[in-house]
Amino acid sequence: MSIATDAEVEALLKVIDPEDNATGGGTASAGAGALAAGLAGMVARVSKGRPDMEPDAFYDDVDLAARRLARSLLAGGLADSEAFSRVMQAYRLPKDAADDKAVRSQAIQTALEGATAVPLDNGEQCAEVLDLVTRLTPKHNTNAGSDLDVGRRLALAALEGCIDNVAINLGSLKDADVRSGFEVRLNALRSVTSSAGLEGSHV
Repeated sequence: MSIATDAEVEALLKVIDPEDNATGGGTASAGAGALAAGLAGMVARVSKGRPDMEPDAFYDDVDLAARRLARSLLAGGLADSEAFSRVMQAYRLPKDAADDKAVRSQAIQTALEGATAVPLDNGEQCAEVLDLVTRLTPKHNTNAGSDLDVGRRLALAALEGCIDNVAINLGSLKDADVRSGFEVRLNALRSVTSSAGLEGSHV
């Protein structure tokens, strides 16, 4: 199985492409989460089978989860880019006639809901990555301690970035029930960041 599709890699590269001013923080956050997951998996693999470590099954479980999350977050970066594109397309719809305005307004709301749901999904996965790093922290190969610290920082930054991308869209959502559902999940992610923090190096 390939690590990433060409489209997923292209979405990440658009973030640093000076010719692209549309692909931004949401895709970057998902990419950072994928990198964090990759580091968690690597630390799990190099910790396996060493003296005074957890049983091999513990590291196998972390590695498997990390691989799944890395793959899913890469796809999430592309999904975020596509969701924002749909928002921009909706705003470009005609708005001269009354019927046009109604169609355009609904299209914008639908696209904004998608652009809110995607980083929310990605954020929940970044929280899972952060949990994997936390699980590894007490027992890991100390030679990879700096890698685990980088993974922790990336996971937290990715999670906070996803939170920001959800929050910026909430005020534009007109459906109170939809907005409320998003807010419940968003607040759960905020509680993760408030309890996580960075407590210095764990090398």
